Amino acid sequence: MKWIPFLRVAVILLLLGILETLCQLGVIDNFTMPPPTRIAQDLVNILLSGKLNAAIAKTLSNAAIAFALAVSVGIVAAVLIHATPSLREALDPLFATYYAIPVLAFYPLLIIIFGLGSIPKILIAFMLGVVAVIVNTLNGLDRVPRVLRKSARIARLSAVQTALKITLPYAAPFVVTGVKFAIAYALIGIIGSEFIMSTDGMGFEIAFAYNNFDNATMYPLIALVVMVSISANMALGVWERRILTRRGLQ
Repeated sequence: MKWIPFLRVAVILLLLGILETLCQLGVIDNFTMPPPTRIAQDLVNILLSGKLNAAIAKTLSNAAIAFALAVSVGIVAAVLIHATPSLREALDPLFATYYAIPVLAFYPLLIIIFGLGSIPKILIAFMLGVVAVIVNTLNGLDRVPRVLRKSARIARLSAVQTALKITLPYAAPFVVTGVKFAIAYALIGIIGSEFIMSTDGMGFEIAFAYNNFDNATMYPLIALVVMVSISANMALGVWERRILTRRGLQ
C-alpha cells in the first residue's frame, strides 16, 4: 500500500485542478472564490510580508499546546479508565454523546474566569480533542490480547510498566487515530474561539477579512490551516503505516 500517499496527493491535485478550471472559466465567480493559484500567490505574499506572522504564530502555538495537552491527558486518562471497569461503564454514555455538546458555548464562561487571553482558547481546543484521544485509545486497549496482559503479570511488571511496554504499544494504531483527531480538533477549537471573541490569531484575521470582503487575506489563511492539518495527518499516517507494516497488517 505504499502508493496510497501518492494517491492522496493525486486526488488533492485533481480537485485543485478542477477548482482552478472552474474559476478560470468563470463558472465560479472570482470575487466569491479566487483561483487556487491566486490564493497560493496571496499566501506567499502574506508570509513574505510578515504582516500576519504574529497572528499565525499565536494560533499555531496555542493549537500545539492544546494538542499536546489533549494527547498526554487523553492517553493517561484512557489507561486509568480502562483499568477501572465501573468507571468505564459510567463514562461510556458520556463519551458516546460528548460531541453533541456545543463546547464552544462554554467559551464566554471561560473568558469570565480566565480573561481574554490564550487560556480559554486552549481549554476549548483541549476539551474538543481530549475525548477523541480517550475513546480511540480505549478502543485500542480493548483489543490487547489477554496473553500479553498475563505475560506482564508473570514478568511482575507494574501497572505503569505494563502500559508503557505492553498495552499502549499494542494499541498504537488506535492511539495514532486519536492523535489525528486531536490535531483537527485543536485547530478547530482555537480558530473557532478566535472567531467568537478575540483580538488576535488567525481566526480573528479570517473573520475580519470576511467582514471586509478581503479575499486576498481570508482564503490564504484558510488554505494555510488546511495545509497544516493535512501535512500533520499525512506525517502521522506514515508512522501508522510503519506500525501496521511491522505487524504484517499491510
